[in-house]
Amino acid sequence: MSPPRLEGRGPHPGPSVSPGDATSGSSPSADTDPGVEANAGADAGIGTATEANADTDTGIGTATETNTNAGTGTDAGADAVRKADARGRQAARLRPPVALAAVAVLLVSMLAGLLVGAADIAPTSVMLQLLDWLPFVSADSGLAPVELGLLTELRLPRVLLAAIVGGLLAVAGAGYQGVFRNPLADPYLLGAAAGAGLTTTAAIVFTGGDVEAIGIPAAAFTGAVGGVLLAYALGSAAGRGGGTATLVLAGVAVTSFLTAVQTFLQQLKVEELQRIYAWILGDVGGGWGQVTLVVPYAAVSVVVMLLHGRLLDVLSVGDDEAVTLGLNATRVRLVVLLAASLATAAAVAVSGLIGFVGIVVPHVVRRLAGSSYRIVLPISLIGGAAFLVLADLIARTVLAPAELPIGVVTAFVGAPFFVAVLRVTRRVET
Repeated sequence: MSPPRLEGRGPHPGPSVSPGDATSGSSPSADTDPGVEANAGADAGIGTATEANADTDTGIGTATETNTNAGTGTDAGADAVRKADARGRQAARLRPPVALAAVAVLLVSMLAGLLVGAADIAPTSVMLQLLDWLPFVSADSGLAPVELGLLTELRLPRVLLAAIVGGLLAVAGAGYQGVFRNPLADPYLLGAAAGAGLTTTAAIVFTGGDVEAIGIPAAAFTGAVGGVLLAYALGSAAGRGGGTATLVLAGVAVTSFLTAVQTFLQQLKVEELQRIYAWILGDVGGGWGQVTLVVPYAAVSVVVMLLHGRLLDVLSVGDDEAVTLGLNATRVRLVVLLAASLATAAAVAVSGLIGFVGIVVPHVVRRLAGSSYRIVLPISLIGGAAFLVLADLIARTVLAPAELPIGVVTAFVGAPFFVAVLRVTRRVET
């Protein structure tokens, strides 16, 4: 049975393909199974049946005009992929309404974080103070010096730090998922956070350093990269390229081992145990010192990953197809891996271990906005910031005047979500 004919498509000049060629979708030959090609395209995150699917998912077409499979590595396939990619660029771009909606959610979350807290400060006074900080606007908030100090020295830096850390963890998770082409890749599942936690704990125990010291982010970065590389090497060796389940199991094993070493180090310096334990549970209330410390690392890592969004889309079709487009897949993976690890390390160094942000937010973004990394990366950055600001707001108010660790809040949300994602992923693989 011949494949369905694509409607509304005019003739397209291209290399002639023999009717018996298995790479041609126009042939009635029994050697070609359109369903197999469609399934393969769905696994890679691209559609091969229609141009619209390719444009919507990744902006990368797979030669629908000539129905030539780009995986063959032929010049005709590469040329068709380039043409389909050019058509898909506009569809895969971040649309202004989507970006504005994400920014609006973030601003509302940050405003809620500033208005609500354990201290009894009138929301109207806070609003007037925020207006007074705007250029060319003058408003009398009526806040007492103590209340103004609480707003400027506690709430404001806390909300900003939560937004930065949440954005870093979410965009790092999306970057790892693009590098490994694995929907379950996450800074905490791949051992990045555990490695950063181990080296940060070692720095605190052996040097007595704190998060304001420049050596803490450097130590966290080293541990994050080491943890990811160890998990990926173990998963690749055990599972023929590191499939979804194998990579997750390798990450769990590496995380457990690094956590055990971290626990051992904690016992070497009991006087630092309370401080380390509080750091492990996650905290974004460190003040302006942590904000100024994390901003340079955040800026570098975020810019690098956002610039590689289109290249991650190309990688999603497979290494062979990427090579036909002249892409150095190894270099792209290394750069994005280092950038994502830097983002994870910076977040861990100033906030401790806050899990599940990197897996929850990118999956929600894919469901709502599309799966192209030119969309997933920036919206995950904004969505992760909003998510952690709201999580911190819950942590500050649910047991007020006591405070719940923010990592507990994200775990309550993320653990059931992870189970749901795992079930969906296993159904797709089987």
